[in-house]
Amino acid sequence: MLSNYRQIFAAPGSLAFSATGFLSRLPISMVGIGIVTMLSQLRGSYGVAGAVSAVMALAAAAIGPQISRLVDRHGQRRVALPATAATTVSTVALLLCARSGAPDWTLFLSAVGMGTMPSTGALVRARWAHLYRSDPGKLHTAYALESVVDEIIFIVGPILSIGLATSFFPEAGVLLAGIFLAAGVLLFTAQRGTEPPVHRTARESGGSAIRSPGLRVLMLTFIATGAIFGAVEVVTVAFAQAQGHKGAASLVLAVYALGSGLAGAVFGTLHPRGPADRRFQLGIGVMALSMLPLVLAARWCTGPVGMLAVGAALFLSGLSIAPTMITTMGLVARLVPPAQLTEGMSWTTTGLALGVAGGSSLAGWRVDAAGAAAGYQVPMAAAAFGVLVALAGGRRLRTAGAEPAPVEPGTLAPSGEPARP
Repeated sequence: MLSNYRQIFAAPGSLAFSATGFLSRLPISMVGIGIVTMLSQLRGSYGVAGAVSAVMALAAAAIGPQISRLVDRHGQRRVALPATAATTVSTVALLLCARSGAPDWTLFLSAVGMGTMPSTGALVRARWAHLYRSDPGKLHTAYALESVVDEIIFIVGPILSIGLATSFFPEAGVLLAGIFLAAGVLLFTAQRGTEPPVHRTARESGGSAIRSPGLRVLMLTFIATGAIFGAVEVVTVAFAQAQGHKGAASLVLAVYALGSGLAGAVFGTLHPRGPADRRFQLGIGVMALSMLPLVLAARWCTGPVGMLAVGAALFLSGLSIAPTMITTMGLVARLVPPAQLTEGMSWTTTGLALGVAGGSSLAGWRVDAAGAAAGYQVPMAAAAFGVLVALAGGRRLRTAGAEPAPVEPGTLAPSGEPARP
């Protein structure tokens, strides 16, 4: 299995941009929970803390694709550096306003500025696509690697952010996230040899990648997927508290991510056959079916047994996540032209962010109204909606479902560059 992953790092500079991309992506999982932890301690209000975090997430969802569109037009380095500078300045402003007791509106203003954080996950995947566009097998493995990295980030980041904020000082988690972002993007953009070239068509194109009907299907499905993630996180914390084991919630959620990471690592070594659109629909369907054991476990099991049952159900549910994500990124690469690849991938991230915000809110409302166990009905409903969208939009995905034909040496690859032998 490891030989598959070693092969993708044979390209010069690939290990450097993947490693620095990991560092620059850690803040994605640290900032939101870091803001909640920080402001709940400094302001004594979870309402304000949650609202500021939500505003930042919504700002990132609105601004992120536009940043990525500029990246496609002008290059990663020219756009990512000033975007990161704006994010860093806004982060410092948030920390100062929180510490000094400034009015709440200053917190929200700073949170909007933090929404300029570049989508470094899309930047990393765009580099892999540039390297291996003419080698679908290696590109599949590279996307699998990045999905596993995402799972690691969402396991390590929140633990690190919360641990620092509660052990040292309230601002520590957000502060370290800002340092990671600035250092990571500086190191990442310094890797000039692997930066994708700017396509002439990207400068001339006046339309957005979201005009692609297939990409809109993927985004809507990812809104449902994000709602699953956001709801599961909120409900699991509430369920653990109801069972008298609130501290176990982080471990149970880590098991959820572990299941996805393991499945992604194995999936990356395989060479799946058949249309990618069918594999995508199958992944969404399995994700929906895996919600049923979770609902039953929460309803019928209590106490320590309940926590173990929910953990086992989440592990099984997690097995479908990374393979579906990997397939989705492959579909994006076929649905949008190479000149809009970064923007296209950012739209899926936007869908996830919107879904997480909505799923968290709906889950909180359901828990308050009917109890923690009933809260798991929210991710199940979101999964059902995702299946409906994936099935209804199948025809729009079908044109991207076929594997690309092999490219002969000396001809032009789909990116318009000379094909590698």
